[in-house]
Amino acid sequence: MNMWMLKSQCQALKSKMKNNFRCVILSPKNLIFENEVNSLFIIGDRSEYELLAFHYPLIGLVQQGDIIIDWKMSVPIRSGILRFFANECTILVEEAEKSQASLNPELAKK
Repeated sequence: MNMWMLKSQCQALKSKMKNNFRCVILSPKNLIFENEVNSLFIIGDRSEYELLAFHYPLIGLVQQGDIIIDWKMSVPIRSGILRFFANECTILVEEAEKSQASLNPELAKK
C-alpha cells in the first residue's frame, strides 16, 4: 500500500468519525434526557468542566446548578454523580424544582 492510498483512507475514516457522544441524564423518577451530544458543561465538586467526545474516563460528583448541553439546552439539578466511559456519559441526578430541561427559544424555531 503506498502513502497516497493510506492518506486517502485516513481522510475518509476521519470524515466518518463523529465528534458526538451518548448522554443519558436520569433521576429516580424519570428519564430527563437521552441523545447524542457534542458537549456537556458541568459544575463538578472541584471545578467546572466541559466534556467532549472521547474524553478520558471519569467518575465525579455534580454540584447544584445547570448541566449545559451543546451550549443550547440546560437541565437544572440539585446534585448528582457522573460517569464518562467508552464515549458515553451517564448522569444520575436529584432534580431541581424546575424539573424540565429548558431549550433556547431561538433554537426551538428550527
